[in-house]
Amino acid sequence: MKFVLLIYQGTTPLPGSDAWKAVPEKEQKAIYADYAGINQAPGVTPGLPLGLPSAAKTVRVREGKPEVKSGTYLSEGAGGYLVFEAENMDAAVALAARIPAARHGGAVEVRPAEQYW
Repeated sequence: MKFVLLIYQGTTPLPGSDAWKAVPEKEQKAIYADYAGINQAPGVTPGLPLGLPSAAKTVRVREGKPEVKSGTYLSEGAGGYLVFEAENMDAAVALAARIPAARHGGAVEVRPAEQYW
């Protein structure tokens, strides 16, 4: 079964930010190593890191015309994603718990992937 894990950074310090610079180098390296390990885990297809929420555009179509709004659709934009082929939801949740953002002020949303067409 495939799952999509949406990674929300929340208050997690982002690389390059002042908050990230305040994180000890040893911890920074551990976070990078955790992400590398997750991306190499069996069944994981890594996604691309997403740009900042402030760079997002949200598009809706009303009466045949696109309406474009700056920013994310939700108040907190996703910072990344991955696809995980796992036996069940419990395995996907266990992987989500290993994602650094989940323990550094963010969260990971786990959804089963469905095929509707």
